[in-house]
Amino acid sequence: MNEDVNVILADLVKAKNFEATTAQKAGQLGKTDEEQLTYAVSQGMTLLTHNRVDFEILAQAYFAENQEHSGIILAVRRPPQEILRRLLIIFNQVTADEMKNQLLAINCCVCRCFTCYYHNFSGKNILEFSVF
Repeated sequence: MNEDVNVILADLVKAKNFEATTAQKAGQLGKTDEEQLTYAVSQGMTLLTHNRVDFEILAQAYFAENQEHSGIILAVRRPPQEILRRLLIIFNQVTADEMKNQLLAINCCVCRCFTCYYHNFSGKNILEFSVF
């Protein structure tokens, strides 16, 4: 998890029997976004962040340079329990192989529903689903 994500979320994810670490536990505090993504790649882990703008740019750069990553999840800032609920839906429907080289955005509107989508920078959404 990027350093802008509440560290409590990692404990909540682990309590549901999924693997998670924080930037702090990984020794990545103060590192650039690029360094944090490089670290996630080296560990084969999908990176969760609230920093949509910078990580969309990084994902586009990886795509343009034919570099591989293990996936990036962009999450709107919400309470950790709400983000966890959305992550569990993703974790239970999307495999690690399906996340590879994908940018997954968790969007939330006022009605508190959310839509997730994969984007592969070819302009085609690979998967899209909504939960209310």
